[in-house]
Amino acid sequence: MAALVLLRAGLPRPRASQMALLGRTLARRPALLAAVADRSGPARQSHGAPQQGHGSSKAASLHWTSERAVSVLLLGLLPAAYLYPGPAMDYSLAAALTLHGHWGLGQVITDYVHGDTPIKLANTGLYVLSAVTFAGLCYFNYHDVGICKAVAMLWSL
Repeated sequence: MAALVLLRAGLPRPRASQMALLGRTLARRPALLAAVADRSGPARQSHGAPQQGHGSSKAASLHWTSERAVSVLLLGLLPAAYLYPGPAMDYSLAAALTLHGHWGLGQVITDYVHGDTPIKLANTGLYVLSAVTFAGLCYFNYHDVGICKAVAMLWSL
């Protein structure tokens, strides 16, 4: 990727031994490359200014990484819940599913809701929905059969 940026900018392609150093320096986007990128064509901006709650690029990157980690965790939790059902697995699923849904619906709000007041209302509704979802799943786990047993009962129909 770094070599492609330099090739497009008209700079010579670096040797393999220089690629490790080049990867770190391109992450900072030196002034020369910024100027070349600005005049190389219209830039397509897929995201605007940082959203509320993500004041820095590092926070947004950490949030993105956390979203992917929860998604991968769910991939492991679902078969584990089938093989080892129990209260710990039920509450783990309740937390992971609620967090996954909260972040997913948050992205829908970010993409499709515009204007200050509608965004605030949508985010408030999202937090209420997520809290009620988590509380409902915990209530179901504590007072009823639990998520794992309920899914097993549905599959046995």
